[in-house]
Amino acid sequence: MAPPAAATTADGGVEENAMAILDTFGIKDSRDLHDDRTAFFEAVRSACLAGDRPSPPSWRMHNAVFQILQSSSSLELTIASFHLLMELGKQYPRVYLTNSCPHQALVVVKESWSPFLLGNNGASGEIGGNTGCTDHLFDPSRFGLLIEHMVEAANDTSTSNRLKRIEKMVLFQYLVSTLEADFVPRNIAYKESLDWVIIRESLLNLLLGSRKLVFKTFVKNCISLLNKHQREVEDNISFKSASDLDSSLTFSLLEFEREALLSVKKLFIMVINLDLIRKEADKLGLTSRADGSRNPILEVILDELPYNTINLSPFLLAFTEWKWKLEIILQYFSRYYVKPAVCTRSSDDSQQDLTVENVLSLFSTAASAKAIAKKMFPEVAQLLLAHAYQASELMLLLNF
Repeated sequence: MAPPAAATTADGGVEENAMAILDTFGIKDSRDLHDDRTAFFEAVRSACLAGDRPSPPSWRMHNAVFQILQSSSSLELTIASFHLLMELGKQYPRVYLTNSCPHQALVVVKESWSPFLLGNNGASGEIGGNTGCTDHLFDPSRFGLLIEHMVEAANDTSTSNRLKRIEKMVLFQYLVSTLEADFVPRNIAYKESLDWVIIRESLLNLLLGSRKLVFKTFVKNCISLLNKHQREVEDNISFKSASDLDSSLTFSLLEFEREALLSVKKLFIMVINLDLIRKEADKLGLTSRADGSRNPILEVILDELPYNTINLSPFLLAFTEWKWKLEIILQYFSRYYVKPAVCTRSSDDSQQDLTVENVLSLFSTAASAKAIAKKMFPEVAQLLLAHAYQASELMLLLNF
């Protein structure tokens, strides 16, 4: 769907009036700074979202809202800037589909502002040579560091750290939402056209394909974050006292931990789908050496979990996407599954042949069960079987 018609970006007068509100020269009172930022949000909302003929925000206006999200030191301003950015993104999407027979056409507004600085993605005539306008944007290295810092913050249980934790989680949620808004319409367009360039130029592919991001470390930190927030949500629901939950900051922390949990899962699912598209594009000969290569995320997850069995249970509880949970479990068991010696021409030695029935056959006799127990902890096998059964049952219900 195309965004609402708007001929031009907010005119110079509107932009200058809005930006002038943020001029903090001579301001000494933090309350004044807070009020000015609140007034700036109202000016942006009035010019770009309200009225009969709203105009898209200029690059500078959009950029200023994002800067406030990262430097507000106020829960109220953090939430307000996040919601304003989300509303602007919905009203003026950078990537969207239009109904153009016989297929939907993909539209990419390349000059639009973006929180990511990836290759030529961040190049804009409005940035000019002022690097100060971009030093707060997210390149692959900074995105990886954000997740790393979130893991460190999650391990710090001091109450003084709560606001910083919320700020990082809100920022992460916004960045993942931006990746999703860019990837989803591209995914739809690719399925109709099989044009690999559409996916190659996606923010997600540019982000993960960069040498500045160590993909294995990125996945490992995401798993830690997923597991940590899963435990935090469970602990908060089960053990927080009523008096503690009365604290607005504590309640906000719990709510944003839930949102962060959802964001990590969204990110994982997007990367899995990106890997599937890349695999298909490789088979069709659509990719080249210039596209680079990396291990699929499922392989990295499987490399990580067996050596951190304490993380396996919270990971399976948190990762509620039944289709991919079952795939992870089956590939996990495939490492211990030995096919019968009898083969036919039609048989395939790939791991994809493994089914829930194959897994159950591993435990059909005392001898085979004992052999598996030597390679895998019985508690781990029991946990995997329980989740595999639950996922396969749900799959049957949904297919029915």
